[in-house]
Amino acid sequence: DQMCFALYAASNGIIRAYRAPLAKLGLTYPQYIAMLVLWEHGDQTVKSLAAQLDLDSSTVTPLVKRLAANGLVHRERDPTNERNLKIQLTAAGRALHAAAAVVQQRVACQTGLSAEQFLLLRSQLHDLTRKLEGELAKTAP
Repeated sequence: DQMCFALYAASNGIIRAYRAPLAKLGLTYPQYIAMLVLWEHGDQTVKSLAAQLDLDSSTVTPLVKRLAANGLVHRERDPTNERNLKIQLTAAGRALHAAAAVVQQRVACQTGLSAEQFLLLRSQLHDLTRKLEGELAKTAP
């Protein structure tokens, strides 16, 4: 009866649904969500990508290294601030977007949700996340 279990199970189910089709594209689920940010927002620094993924930079750095090793992104130091590592999609990374969109559509269909239900659930999950983050911010030292 716990919401935490329902959210955990749903999250695992979504990740499992993505696993096989993403593997055919040479992506893991974490790499896929990083690529989603790059496809949607363009070039990023590791710090900005980590913020958008709600992850620590130390978690995103090895992920970006693997994407670079696979030829999907190019990494370079910002000449104006050596501490910033810029990430840019390569031609191969941009080309992968269309195939990934098909995977996304397939998984959305597997949920069995109507377009309206899908959008409502996504909105509710975003609202829940914002509320929880707001409450956590109140109690942070």
